[in-house]
Amino acid sequence: AFGEMADAVTCRVADYSNVADAATVSTLLNGYALDQFGNSAPLDDAVRANLCAHLANIQGAFSVIASVGDTPVGLINAFQGFSTFKCQPLINVHDVFVEPGHRRKGITQSMLLKVEEVAVSRGCCKLTLEVLSNNPNAMGSYAKFGFKSYELDPELGTAQFWEKKL
Repeated sequence: AFGEMADAVTCRVADYSNVADAATVSTLLNGYALDQFGNSAPLDDAVRANLCAHLANIQGAFSVIASVGDTPVGLINAFQGFSTFKCQPLINVHDVFVEPGHRRKGITQSMLLKVEEVAVSRGCCKLTLEVLSNNPNAMGSYAKFGFKSYELDPELGTAQFWEKKL
């Protein structure tokens, strides 16, 4: 009804050993996989079934779940890495997903704040992420949070993320 407050967004680190959290991480990641900026295809059943068991065995891995009320609506999967130039840990934000009906409402910002909180608690020197160059909404959200293209010297250009499939 008019005048009612919308449910607040809450963000928390998932417990990979909790069956409900594992199902939520798997379901939200599958939503990302189905998205045009994901893979436009569902995750394999084996991936969905085993994801959190494998994530639990990766030192420094964590997932942030965002909920509106009791409904999970967003996910970040992140991994701890290491900056050799700073000789300190870093956090790489690997997957970011918000359910389509909840986008452009600050949920990514809330999740990134939780990631930053974890990073600071671990003594990390920075957060990193990759973003598709044709995803201006995501780029705008990340820039709003303080991310920018990585460069050592403007004359040498910005870093690019490449891959070689194995």
